[in-house]
Parts: sequence; structure tokens; C-alpha cells
Amino acid sequence: MSYGGYLDLGTLLAAQRPISRPEHHDELLFIIQHQTTELWLKLVLHELEAACAYLRADELAPALKCVARVKHIQKTLTEQWSVLATLTPTEYAQFRNVLGNASGFQSYQYRAVEFVLGNKNAKMLQVFDADPVAHAVVLQALEQPSLYDEFLRLLARRGYAVPAAVLDRDVTLAWTFQPELVPLFASIYANPDEHWAAYETCEELVDLEDNFQLWRFRHLKTVERIIGSKTGTGGSSGAPFLRRALELTFFPELFAVRTEIPG
Repeated sequence: MSYGGYLDLGTLLAAQRPISRPEHHDELLFIIQHQTTELWLKLVLHELEAACAYLRADELAPALKCVARVKHIQKTLTEQWSVLATLTPTEYAQFRNVLGNASGFQSYQYRAVEFVLGNKNAKMLQVFDADPVAHAVVLQALEQPSLYDEFLRLLARRGYAVPAAVLDRDVTLAWTFQPELVPLFASIYANPDEHWAAYETCEELVDLEDNFQLWRFRHLKTVERIIGSKTGTGGSSGAPFLRRALELTFFPELFAVRTEIPG
């Protein structure tokens, strides 16, 4: 066994195949940026699925370890935008036409991550109809309880007053704000020493969302820097679409509870 053999470097390093002709110097940057993002997303999905499994088994500590690892990956993904931001508008324009309809909107791993975090939309499955593997991954994420669902179920098993409607909800639907959860979280935040495990988990989830929003923001600013307000590849609206995504939230009650904390 060698280093290159174990990592299958022959396959990995041959996977960058620029298609611009003559080959544009910066297309390699563009490909590697997105391939490495997909590799990190593979690990994010792996860790989030493990965290869900641990929560189902009432093993909170290893679940939080998985979340902690995801948070570090998120920081790497966010910083990675600074590399792509070295691509100037003029340089990108010289090979952008060869991308055709390819778009990050078609990333099934990104979609699965969003689904695991609760931002579900069954209509998105249509994007992956032509790719059975991608469709299966996204469908699985759609049909299984989200990370937040699993946390709330764990709280219920530990005696917290989680409303039955929340526990019995259709998990294939996107999470929507549940005001009846805010008093529950307020009681946890009012007595952190008494509810330390739940309190710590709440804050870990808030970190997770904060990091996700920072990644979204850097994505938006990188797109604005390179193509301005032009339409994105694949027909997306580009920057306006990314700007709207900043309004999405995974754990709205964990932010709403901050208004209820005295002081």
C-alpha cells in the first residue's frame, strides 16, 4: 500500500478536465474549487447523518462531536471562497460559455445537506430525475427526520414538553416556525446549569446555522464580485437568488428565544 494508492490519486488528479479550447489557465481553478467543495459536502453529509443516528440512539455526546466537525468544515468552505474570488470578471468571461447549463444549483449533495438540516422541498427531486444515484440520496434526506427533528424527539424522550404536533409532523415538509417551542427553549436558557446538555446542543445548532449563513454570504459576495447581477449558469437568477437564500433559517425558534430572555 502506498500513499498514492490508498488515496487513489491517479483517479483523483485525473478528474480535472478543462474543456475550454484553447485551455484557459483559470478553468482549472474553477474545477478544483467546486470539486473540493463537493468532497467537503460529502463529509458534511456523512457527519450529519451520523449525528442524526446518534440522536435517535440517545447518544448526545457523539452527536455533538459530529456537529463540531461539521462546524470546522464549514469554516474551511467559507474561507475557500477567497480563492475563487481571485478569478476576475474578465478571466471568467473567457471560459464561462463552455459551462453550458451546469450550475451549483444541481449539486445533489448540497441539496441533501439542506434537507438534513430541515429546508426541504420535494419539488427539488425533479432536478435529479436523470441521475438515479443523486435522486436516491436526496430522496432519502427528504424522507428521514431532520437533525432538528431528531433533537426535539430526544428532548421529548428526556421529559421535555415538546408538543405532540411537532413530534408527529410530516418530516418530508420544510420546517416552519413553531411558536409553542419558544417557551420550552426559554426555560432551558433560563436555567442552563440544570439543562446543560439541551442548552449546549441548542448553542451548537445556532453555531451550525451561523456558519451556514456566513458560507451563503461569501458565496453571494463572490458571485457579485465575478459576474455582478448577471444570470447564473443553468438559468438561475444569480446574485438575487443567493440574496434571498440569506433569509432562510433552519432553527427559527432558537433565534426567537433570544428575544424572550430577560435582560
